[in-house]
Amino acid sequence: MGTGGKKRFGTQELDLRTALFLAGVCGQTYVQFNNKNGLFLVPDGYRLIGDFTAKGVDNSEERFGFLLESERASVLAFRGSGSAVDWVADFIAQQTAYRPVKNAGLTHKGFTDIYMSSRDQILALVAQHPADKPLFVTGHSLGGALATLCAVDLAVNSACREPIVYTFGAPRVGDPTFVQKYNATVGSHWRFQNEFDIVPHLPTLVYESPKTKKTYYYMHVKGEVRRRFRMGSISGNHILTSYFADLAQEEPAFASAICAGPPGWCPE
Repeated sequence: MGTGGKKRFGTQELDLRTALFLAGVCGQTYVQFNNKNGLFLVPDGYRLIGDFTAKGVDNSEERFGFLLESERASVLAFRGSGSAVDWVADFIAQQTAYRPVKNAGLTHKGFTDIYMSSRDQILALVAQHPADKPLFVTGHSLGGALATLCAVDLAVNSACREPIVYTFGAPRVGDPTFVQKYNATVGSHWRFQNEFDIVPHLPTLVYESPKTKKTYYYMHVKGEVRRRFRMGSISGNHILTSYFADLAQEEPAFASAICAGPPGWCPE
């Protein structure tokens, strides 16, 4: 993880170098998904502990991320939307009870169904992680939503009580009760949000199901880190490469260093 580029927000400290590195890790979740054999590049100094799959709304099994470990820390990374099936799940914005954590309110059904289909695999992987070593949980877009659902689960139901969360372009995940529970349970969460990215504004604060006409309420969890960049299109304002490039402008030397190990590792 990075050791520079730190900014203090209240009692918590944000490290832009760590954010840049984790954005690079998130990029490899897409590489893993797009390669039929699931291969991807592991950054220098890290090894793969294992990967995991999840089920989309059509019940198909897809690769959704992995756990990496170094001498100093581990990283659990979740993939964002990589298929039409994922986008369908993104917009199933009805809510369901978040059962892994008691009194945790309601969460987005599409996101929650995906996470719950992978939960056993993830808990088994994290059980291999030394509890005294920092565990970073990260994801972009849909992956940021899954990272959020996972972090509060780990904080309550695993030996890793203090996950450190960095998300990029993540949508809203749950209702006010969930957000209150999450904010009180997960100590460190940094939510990078481009002002011109539409995804963090979804689901809307007040969402009415077009089928049932039932009303649901959504809020963001804590830790907003506001960014501001325009890339000429709706997708350009959201894609991971744009977040990576934005952060790289603040830490160009560090970006060059991590992109060299191994070559081709950084998002393009």
